[in-house]
Amino acid sequence: MREILLLSGPNLDELGTRSPEVYGTSTLADHVEATRARCEAAKLSLRHLQSNFEGDLIEALHAAREVSAGVIINAGALTHSSWALADALAMFGGPKIEVHLSNPAAREPYRHLSTLAPVVDGSIAGLGRLGYLLAVDAVVALLGRE
Repeated sequence: MREILLLSGPNLDELGTRSPEVYGTSTLADHVEATRARCEAAKLSLRHLQSNFEGDLIEALHAAREVSAGVIINAGALTHSSWALADALAMFGGPKIEVHLSNPAAREPYRHLSTLAPVVDGSIAGLGRLGYLLAVDAVVALLGRE
């Protein structure tokens, strides 16, 4: 079974209690389980890693080059600042989809920059949990083009 790597960046472990007016009341575990179910329906497995440390996410991307067919990433605030994470994503050869629960373009100006956007196949923002499900659909469609 092909694997999709789902990466969750800093502070996403606080979903459900952190700024529910922005991110909703669902926990990260809720989002991961919905994503896992969508992957399983597409005959894909899901491996998830959440870390508050940039290096952990980079190491996971390095390892994913050997085992994962695609990557879905919600890098949290690292989206706006991590050129190192962008470099690691650029080295991954499979489909890569960036997800944001909220819409960064409708928020503070510093959130308008995505260092990851130039190296991913697409970005989905502002749709809450639906964004994760659409990201799985996008990875499946992109894998079908291989």
